[in-house]
Amino acid sequence: MVRQVAFAVPGDLATPTGGYVYDGRIINELGVLGWRVQVLDLGDSFPRPSAEARTAAHRSLSALPGVHPIVIDGLAFGVLAAEAQALASGHALIALVHHPLALETGLSAGESADLHASERAALACVRHVITTSPATAQLLVADYAVAPQRLSVVRPGTDRVAARARTPGPVVDLLSVGSVVPRKGYDILVAALAEIPDLAWRLTIAGDRERSPATAQRLDAEIARLGLAGRVTFAGAVGSQRLMQLYAEADLFVLPSRFEGYGMAYAEAIAHGVPVVGTQAGAIPSTVPSGAGVLVPPDDVDALAAVLRGLIERPAQRANLAAGARAAALTLPTWRESAELFARALERVAEQATAGQVR
Repeated sequence: MVRQVAFAVPGDLATPTGGYVYDGRIINELGVLGWRVQVLDLGDSFPRPSAEARTAAHRSLSALPGVHPIVIDGLAFGVLAAEAQALASGHALIALVHHPLALETGLSAGESADLHASERAALACVRHVITTSPATAQLLVADYAVAPQRLSVVRPGTDRVAARARTPGPVVDLLSVGSVVPRKGYDILVAALAEIPDLAWRLTIAGDRERSPATAQRLDAEIARLGLAGRVTFAGAVGSQRLMQLYAEADLFVLPSRFEGYGMAYAEAIAHGVPVVGTQAGAIPSTVPSGAGVLVPPDDVDALAAVLRGLIERPAQRANLAAGARAAALTLPTWRESAELFARALERVAEQATAGQVR
């Protein structure tokens, strides 16, 4: 029997964010494992689709055969509650939740409540839920009424790389990776760096500036106001080869996110043997072992500045954390291992669908 799955994605799989990278890598590895994967583009207007986009998504999804699993990325699925309810009886739906939509930074209380209600209703219609970290799984059980037996955790994979030995230089190279959006906390990072202008550091931010142009503009203005323009470089959205080069050149990875459902950039830094500075938000503490980095409370400028000062001034401490990162890298799953776990969840749902148990 041919193992077949449809993978519904909101937009271009080449979009340079962690969620799209996850989808793309899992899809590729499933193909290697013998799955026939049909990729369905639901359009790039999610999670704020027009009525026309919702109708088109419903039409495309309903045309898929019900006997094969359908994985729908949570960026779209969380706002398709009515469509999920209509599809549930005849299709084997699987929701892939990177992080709950309601936890995106910058939403009003009303917007967050609406997204929470929509995603909770949508998740009630699926055969199975796949998420990327134990921390997010706990959120889905506690706040979204997802039964544990309908839930699988499939962490993102990493590529095995040869971490280079880092020789301390006169300037410490800081690297941040992630789209320039409020949730990533770049405003906190810039404010913290403004407290340590006496130290020799430079920062490179690799991430899409088009996701939230207003956030990018505010950040530019703040960098200029604080006199840091000559020390902060925006690399924009970069390809995989350039990103690997940036990790290889970095002395310290720093990203003060306000929430992460997993935090692929932190894991990638660890895979490259780069010590990490992050926050205690969301799944970050379970992604970054204590020996590989230092975590501070989110939105705490002074705490972040103090940690950065200590690590910039003490190369031996950075070296200890880099050794911890190299050790932790060996425990991270590969993309093949993650895809194998993903495939097991698909197989369970496919068996149920074949037995006529779709819903």
